[in-house]
Amino acid sequence: MQSSEIEALIKAGIPDAEVIVQGDGDHFEATVISEQFENCTMVKQHQLVYGTLGDRMGGEIHALALHTHTPEEWASRRRIQ
Repeated sequence: MQSSEIEALIKAGIPDAEVIVQGDGDHFEATVISEQFENCTMVKQHQLVYGTLGDRMGGEIHALALHTHTPEEWASRRRIQ
């Protein structure tokens, strides 16, 4: 699986998301920024993303390091860096 395929799957399931995926083969890292994460726990945010990938997790995607942020959190984080 390619990182572009993972990005497309996440964007299809979370249409307002900004998605950055790195990696190749079966190990990836994804940063997902979405307003849908507002008022959600981190666990719920991750569940939303994993839901877009379905049964590919544990199969085609062996490992996914996931970072989720609301747009406000992302903007704040970018200012700090």
